[in-house]
Amino acid sequence: MTENNFDEQAQVTPEATPEDDIATGEIVEEPTPVTDSDRVAELETLLAERTADLQRLGAEYVNYKKRVDRDRLQSRQAGVESVVQDLLPVLDSIALARQHEDLGEGFRLVADELNRVAVKHGLVGFGEVGEAFDPNLHEALMQLPLPDGTEVDEPTVSQVMQPGYMLGDRVLRPARVGVANPA
Repeated sequence: MTENNFDEQAQVTPEATPEDDIATGEIVEEPTPVTDSDRVAELETLLAERTADLQRLGAEYVNYKKRVDRDRLQSRQAGVESVVQDLLPVLDSIALARQHEDLGEGFRLVADELNRVAVKHGLVGFGEVGEAFDPNLHEALMQLPLPDGTEVDEPTVSQVMQPGYMLGDRVLRPARVGVANPA
């Protein structure tokens, strides 16, 4: 019985020869030997690809960081603008009370602190009698000559009904004014 097992194992098909490949039509490439210089070139190419990927990733991160910082600053500015916009009527009331000298000592301290905080966050009031009329900053409500009767060479603010406010370089509210025109 051992002989039969041996015969069965002996009938294993031999390895394919180049002639057999030609007969079946298959193209078999013999492996080319890899030299050290080929391996070095392959590794250098791989290194260059990884370096380029790393540089691209680094640039993407820097751009992401800039975008996040810019968005964070814009969000903060929008929050400050919203709060200051809500405080404008309070600032107007304080300005009217000061014009009529109707501020008590305790309330004057609160009003001064409120103005200090508004200025700290970049709020700037504008709209004074005598300044040149600018339609980007002023809203003309009426035409009035200057109180002292002075002639003007350009449209000039002659009366301020309500001061305007800017936050940074953005106009929150234009000044509502009367305008004196040149003769």
